Amino acid sequence: MSQLESVCDGQFLRLVRRGNWEFVTRKKASGVVAIVAITPENKVVLVEQNRPPAGGRVIELPAGLAGDEIESESLVVAAQRELVEETGYIAKSWSELICGLSSSGLTDEAVTFFHAKNLCRVGSGGGVANESIRIHEVHVGHVATWINEQIRIGMMIDLKLLAGLFAAQLWGDI
Repeated sequence: MSQLESVCDGQFLRLVRRGNWEFVTRKKASGVVAIVAITPENKVVLVEQNRPPAGGRVIELPAGLAGDEIESESLVVAAQRELVEETGYIAKSWSELICGLSSSGLTDEAVTFFHAKNLCRVGSGGGVANESIRIHEVHVGHVATWINEQIRIGMMIDLKLLAGLFAAQLWGDI
């Protein structure tokens, strides 16, 4: 495999080239985590937040970066931190579901999905700084209908949400 050549540096991202293929890599992150969090009432906890690249608010799984603020932060510790920051929940039970590439033609970024169970609310969530995260709790049995309704009214859906739910159905217990 050919060497990476830096093409352009931003504050958080780097455009690189390998051979004749350009792609984006993160400058300060060791991984990405996404959490399929299930309440004791069998509801999946989702977040809605503004995503400037998408031009509006997007519904997605709680998620975030590992190692962007704490060097050598493990993936599960990052997932635990992101869950409480974004949703106000902690989980007593954690399991890794799957790891996969988010957009293999655009970035080298891989997302590790975790299943968080036995949730307990310890805060209000909403994110940090100016994230302005809205929390949705949707019964697992109604999540497909709910997502379709959100799409119908013009909301955007992060497809990692569907990937995480599918992984939890295959390897988890929802």
